[in-house]
Amino acid sequence: MLEKEQLDRLNALAKKKRELKINKDELEELTTLRQEYLTNFRNSFKKQIEQTKVIDPEGNDVTPEKIKEIQKRK
Repeated sequence: MLEKEQLDRLNALAKKKRELKINKDELEELTTLRQEYLTNFRNSFKKQIEQTKVIDPEGNDVTPEKIKEIQKRK
């Protein structure tokens, strides 16, 4: 997970880029921070989906089989 300082830096660099005032080193740093942020986001979202159980209005478990298989393996 990104530390608060890293997230603040990512936001500052993104703002600076929108203002067209970013140099090559800052652009590389922005790209690296974005990749790290996206990786963390995807991993977190994947874990959340894998722990989801879907129940229809009648109370039946309608969780997709693919997710059920993943849950069984864990």
